[in-house]
Amino acid sequence: MKIYTKTGDHGETGLFDGTRVSKADPRVDAYGEVDELNAWLGLARAEGVDQELADMLERLQRDLFAVGAMLADPGHRIAARVDKALLADSDIARLETWIDDLEAALPPLRRFILAGGTPAGGSLHLARTVCRRAERRMIALGTDAVDPIVLIYVNRLSDLLFVMARSVNARAGAPETEW
Repeated sequence: MKIYTKTGDHGETGLFDGTRVSKADPRVDAYGEVDELNAWLGLARAEGVDQELADMLERLQRDLFAVGAMLADPGHRIAARVDKALLADSDIARLETWIDDLEAALPPLRRFILAGGTPAGGSLHLARTVCRRAERRMIALGTDAVDPIVLIYVNRLSDLLFVMARSVNARAGAPETEW
């Protein structure tokens, strides 16, 4: 399979249902933000985190492929055929468990903190802001255009990314700078 198809040479791309839309379509913009978020998580993983966090990040990257697939499938046709392109309540529960477990090992947050710390921690802080931007793009599509579980997942994910950034920095001994 070749990487180039030439079908997008005139500024259009295809959704999973075969519809051709502009590459500037709001739906394409939304899943493009998810793709960027996925890349930031890959960078954080590549910058060196412990195995527990690396495993979490890899799982999140896989989940984000499902989010992107769901966004690229306005007719909800792929989900019935491809299990890995689904999100479930258990995925949200997993994020909440990870948040709770990571937070339990951190000092209580008393003030806002400045993004930064280690390279991986800084990348995770940036990933959180990209996650929020992706969430805004999804919401802008309208409440009926996005599966509600995707919105819940992305909202919870941004919280997790903040806690992961703090955890990466704490594990590396990098102090937090309060605002």
